[in-house]
Amino acid sequence: MPAVRSAGILLYRRRDAVEVWIAHMGGPFWARKDEGAWSIPKGIVEATDVCGELAAAMREFEEEIGSPPPATDYVSLGDFPLSSGKKVVVFAAEADGFDPETVTSNAFELEWPPRSGRIQAFPEIDDARWLPLELARAKLTKGQRPILDALVAHLGS
Repeated sequence: MPAVRSAGILLYRRRDAVEVWIAHMGGPFWARKDEGAWSIPKGIVEATDVCGELAAAMREFEEEIGSPPPATDYVSLGDFPLSSGKKVVVFAAEADGFDPETVTSNAFELEWPPRSGRIQAFPEIDDARWLPLELARAKLTKGQRPILDALVAHLGS
């Protein structure tokens, strides 16, 4: 069976240092975690995504952040394997003017507390913000940290 494919967007801007837009994962598992609990906005590429991976990444960004991604030029940073067995293709763009006032994510349902029979809805993302590269590196899940290396290589070229 082929690996599940995801697509995501990594926005960056240049201030005193390069900053990236990342999001804290929502739900009870991540509620009290910070380091290693952040992600780029991303989601599964569906079979119905006939417009391609960038279109899927843009759809997922809007679902998770509550704002459409900026209308700008995107470049592929490549494919990155995740510990879950998924692969994520990441598109990056400079987005200096992107700074939404609120983050409003779609929700997922989960039985919580476990074995309680009670189904609750939780946001996929409960926070998102601009962070300097080195701080973002500590906050991103371990499997997504190489994405920052790819961005640095892209910016250096």
